[in-house]
Amino acid sequence: MVTNKINAEMMAKMFLAGAKALEARKEYINELNVFPVPDGDTGTNMTMTIMSAAKEVAALEDMNMASLAKAISSGSLRGARGNSGVILSQLLRGFTKVIREYDELDVAIYTNAMQKAVETAYKAVMKPKEGTILTVSKAAADKALQIASSTTDLDSYFKQVIEAADEMLQRTPEMLPVLKQAGVVDSGGQGLLEVFKGGYLAFQGKEVDLTIEDVKEGSAKTDSYSAQAAMDIRFGYCTEFIIMLDKVFNAKNEQDFKRYLESIGDSIVCVADGDIVKVHVHTNDPGLAIQKALTFGALTNMKIDNMREEHQEKLFKMSEKQEESKEKAAKEDKAKEQEPEAKVEEAPKAADQAPAEEKVTFDEPPKEIGFIAVSIGEGMDEIFTGLGVDYLIQGGQTMNPSTEDMVKAIEHVNAKNIFILPNNKNIILAANQAQFLVEDKKVVVIPTKTIPQGITALINFMGDKSVEENESVINEEIKKVKTGQVTYAVRDTVINDLEIKQGNIMGIGDHEILAVGSEVEKTALDMLIKMVDDDSELICIYYGEEVDEEIAGDFMNEVEEAFPDCDVEMHSGGQPIYYYVISVE
Repeated sequence: MVTNKINAEMMAKMFLAGAKALEARKEYINELNVFPVPDGDTGTNMTMTIMSAAKEVAALEDMNMASLAKAISSGSLRGARGNSGVILSQLLRGFTKVIREYDELDVAIYTNAMQKAVETAYKAVMKPKEGTILTVSKAAADKALQIASSTTDLDSYFKQVIEAADEMLQRTPEMLPVLKQAGVVDSGGQGLLEVFKGGYLAFQGKEVDLTIEDVKEGSAKTDSYSAQAAMDIRFGYCTEFIIMLDKVFNAKNEQDFKRYLESIGDSIVCVADGDIVKVHVHTNDPGLAIQKALTFGALTNMKIDNMREEHQEKLFKMSEKQEESKEKAAKEDKAKEQEPEAKVEEAPKAADQAPAEEKVTFDEPPKEIGFIAVSIGEGMDEIFTGLGVDYLIQGGQTMNPSTEDMVKAIEHVNAKNIFILPNNKNIILAANQAQFLVEDKKVVVIPTKTIPQGITALINFMGDKSVEENESVINEEIKKVKTGQVTYAVRDTVINDLEIKQGNIMGIGDHEILAVGSEVEKTALDMLIKMVDDDSELICIYYGEEVDEEIAGDFMNEVEEAFPDCDVEMHSGGQPIYYYVISVE
């Protein structure tokens, strides 16, 4: 049967199916990360971005193309995380700019929407790189334009567009040699392809788990909750326990265990601390997690909570509070009518009781310049706070904050001008996006790609200079900072002719892997040898949460001995995953 048009309901179904398909493959996409580091997060970032929009779509009560477009655009824009997530949000933003004007979509409209999507995404990236999600999206849009005049059948149209996207994805290693050497395709492009494929399955009428099919039943209020709650609570049991180890639990065992937990749930925390391992997972079968854990030792401090029941209780309590608030407001209105003058003085108190979502207000006048920084680890937090940062966002490598996180942070800083320090190259685009969502403050994004660059930015801030002068000076100073990070490899690969085995220690510079070895401190020193040159004056060492202070002190002594012409400082960073973060200036 030929289908020439789709309405808003079908478009919503396709979008939700695409979101669910991406979510189902997020771990596979994470593993396509070129560097075999334990924080590959493209799949996670893209999933969190699109699911932010999916929740808004699932909660829609009045389904039409305009409301659908707004939900997709707004949800993805604010939920965007990481470069891949921001680019995905821009693709969706461009696409929805076109479809919102129509009640139904045909081949011509869909083609225009895809062209606008690509145009919007390319504009959002300062230096677009081919062989990425941008290239895959452009290939799909180009194919759509090529066949638009020869068919009106959406089924054939979608199929050919997806095939073109897939063909281009397979060619990405030829465009980026680093992909070819690592033996992977572009992770962002793979994520986009999953969205396309999921949407197509829904279009074909295949059975897809959307958790939105109950929306048509019952009251609108209950339905929107049911759809959103079902999407929020995919795994129903919050499971926590401690393993008292009686077997070896090395880096490989830990990674394998985490992967197993990811296959049965999400929201995973697995932290080894000496002879114990603390575990947290959301799953539909706690028994599977427990059985696997028992292979490493005995269990203690076990706790299993039914999150769906808790959610229902919270919803009931929330409803009760809303009713109480309505009753209270009605009584206050009535009292106000009876005693208007007596209530005038009490009015400001209402602001104190306003929900957290409402606009933040301040008692003091705003200062001229404030700072927001993305941080990782308690030690880093203390350093940033000591240097005058007003608001810290927890994130960095293991979890990229969203555009919405940035906007909320900006709201909480009482300043006319706000400098944001992303401190990670994968967070800069989200910060830039937040910049354009704020109207009442001037927001300046300093493109710091590492924590040491963020620290240097703060050290070079001059309170007696203007915003523009500070921005110019800071941008120049951060260019002088070299950063190296030491972590372990999660898989075998070859990068820049370096053969890397799972479990190897890697020293990663600003642009490439500088050293590979089997010992943390030796690899860190090998990395430093390639970072330090004749102009280097200062080396700062930030040791992570897994490094003993005494061992870090011994390493500092080695560095001082190896580089006698440099001043060497050491700080507790407390960062996860990275044994050391080291800067050279």
